[in-house]
Amino acid sequence: MGKYALSRLGYMVVTFIVIATLTFLLMQGLPGSPYKNAEKLSPAQIELLNERYGLDDPLPERYVTFWVNMFQGDLGQSFQYPGRDVLPMITARIQPSAVLGLEAIILGTVVGLILGIIAALRQNTSIDYIALIIAVLGISIPSFVFAGVMQYSFGVEFRILPVAGWDGLEYHVMPVLALSVVVIATVARFMRTEMIEVLGQDYIITARAKGVSPLAVIIKHSIRNALIPVITILGPLVVSIVTGSLVIERIFGIPGIGEQFVQSILVNDYPVIMGTTLFYSVIFIVTIFLIDIFYGIIDPRIRLAGGSN
Repeated sequence: MGKYALSRLGYMVVTFIVIATLTFLLMQGLPGSPYKNAEKLSPAQIELLNERYGLDDPLPERYVTFWVNMFQGDLGQSFQYPGRDVLPMITARIQPSAVLGLEAIILGTVVGLILGIIAALRQNTSIDYIALIIAVLGISIPSFVFAGVMQYSFGVEFRILPVAGWDGLEYHVMPVLALSVVVIATVARFMRTEMIEVLGQDYIITARAKGVSPLAVIIKHSIRNALIPVITILGPLVVSIVTGSLVIERIFGIPGIGEQFVQSILVNDYPVIMGTTLFYSVIFIVTIFLIDIFYGIIDPRIRLAGGSN
């Protein structure tokens, strides 16, 4: 298990370096000026600002400086908010985004698993068809459409939930539901398919023939084996939650990192773009790492194969 985990850690480091390098290079090609009210600045003032932020240095020198500063925990200062370090700007917005993402992934996974298991056990019944319809709608309709419909229905027409904001638990309901719909649909669809396949395997028939109770067959044999493919899709689902939160945070006025990220792109705030991109990259890479570890725990053959490679 240790060798398996170390190999995954190595992949994490390489992936992070590649993402950071590509983001650094792509930012150099962004059109427009990164400075606030750039059209009112004289060439001499822009030259002074370039010197202050090191933008007049050669590209290789800036690349080396970026890595040296990052290893020291310094992501630079915002171009749009002079004097404000990027790291505190990001950490101040982590809590709303983290809460929103965690609530959405937990709600979506739990509801999706339950829906998929029930649909598989009640195959070709009305429950199964309802689960399929929910899955198709959840995958086909973007989360921002659900967000708009819920805002109008529950916030404007019925006035039972706040339209926007982030001041209490009642403000979490609509953003979390809007984000978790795609997770519910995807997990339910995968779980149903895998459960139906597992329930038809010979070892399930053998377990039933030996007199194992139906509940034990489902919990000990069916669900555990059906979970393996489902766990592999959690990584992409986390990514969909992260990217979806960029829009959802704007729609509901949530003061999270997604809102900060979108704003920084609109004004070419390079240090903030870099900082938020690296933050999201770390979340994604760590999520993939944890999924690989869980995958190896559930099916030891996988970590043995990974270790031998």
